[in-house]
Amino acid sequence: MAIEVYWGSGSPYAWRVLLALEHKGLPYTAHLLQFSKQEHKSPHLLQMNPRGRVPVLKDGEYVCFESLAILYYLDRKYPDPPIFGTTPEEGGTIMRVISEYQCYIEPHLRTITHAVFSGGIDLRADEITRAMHAVASEARTIEGRLSKSDWVVGERCSALDMVIFPGIQLLRRALERPAARELASRFLPVEVNYPALGRWLARIEALPGYERTYPPHWRAS
Repeated sequence: MAIEVYWGSGSPYAWRVLLALEHKGLPYTAHLLQFSKQEHKSPHLLQMNPRGRVPVLKDGEYVCFESLAILYYLDRKYPDPPIFGTTPEEGGTIMRVISEYQCYIEPHLRTITHAVFSGGIDLRADEITRAMHAVASEARTIEGRLSKSDWVVGERCSALDMVIFPGIQLLRRALERPAARELASRFLPVEVNYPALGRWLARIEALPGYERTYPPHWRAS
């Protein structure tokens, strides 16, 4: 039975799972849910994930939600190619840097993207400025890693790359809004301010199957 994945366009968490499925070459059926219609809160989805959030993965009778848990499950169930490293040390480093991203970067990304997309929030507010400074600082750390390797950790694309990439893409999309022009000067253009990071973004975009993971509503806007 094919894997089924329930996702929403533009969700960075769902995007991680699609990247993993494509990278592993796994056949799957994608169910694109419409947030505007509250389809992620339907009785069917709530039965699988009582929190009413995406992504949700169904593999036969097994249901898994929370993106990092799904990535871990996929790697244990379908280990080739591995996305959590080939040694305990590499796996530990991948998980550590994922944890660092979740603790020290992701909250600031959410602050910025929410402010831009929601509108009505002063993008010059101290909170937004601090968040942008924090993101820029952490981006320099990632830039340092990528200046020495094609991937953030190790010699191959890993779960870490799949976790970080959608968040950065969402940030780029937010900062490209005209209202965010002043804020964006600290980060964009990525290829100029963070050249190794820019090459890494292009590297992921060139992976087989990437086009099938791209948020469809982004194409129309």
